[in-house]
Amino acid sequence: MCYRTKLNAKISKIEKTFEAQFTEPEMYFPQEEINGFDFSPTPVIADSSPGEILFFNWGLIPHWAKNDQIKKSTLNAKIETVEEKPAFRDAIGNRCLVIANGYYEWQWLDAKGKQKQKYLITSAEEEIFAFAGFYSVWQDPETKEITNSYSILTTEANELMSEIHNNKKRMPVMLRQNDHRAWLEGKAPENFAFPYQNNLQAKQI
Repeated sequence: MCYRTKLNAKISKIEKTFEAQFTEPEMYFPQEEINGFDFSPTPVIADSSPGEILFFNWGLIPHWAKNDQIKKSTLNAKIETVEEKPAFRDAIGNRCLVIANGYYEWQWLDAKGKQKQKYLITSAEEEIFAFAGFYSVWQDPETKEITNSYSILTTEANELMSEIHNNKKRMPVMLRQNDHRAWLEGKAPENFAFPYQNNLQAKQI
């Protein structure tokens, strides 16, 4: 799966890579490790405004949710079932690019995962890349506050990630740069399932 990412690039480099501008640059600060379970706002590009870099919260909250507790189980969405799951099926048409320059995964060194080796996964071709994401707009029934939140799509692990993520054998969908527009414009999720892949590299941490 994908619960920890990295984004420590400069604003200017991110904007140049995606040909988009931060609407709230003061919200951005470089991070070596972003923990999904903090449910924090991170930079994304939404289909509704591809020229802007916005901040959405990681951990999708469906529009029908009575509270935000579901976000604990919606950091990721399996590509094989995303269009069937109630939490995701109404949101899969709302596409976004989740900006990163790495993510972390742990390799189990024993059968129960008591000993683990941490890896940083990056693209061998692009310093800054995007995960395939989709988002929801939720209004808190009590406070009426609006929250934009997202989930990252995952697929079957490729050969490299099967060796690293050897307990569940999953990986996030890292989009190739020339597919950013296709994802934002609504190309079917199955087109980005394994064996679709970016050229990855892994480093022990």
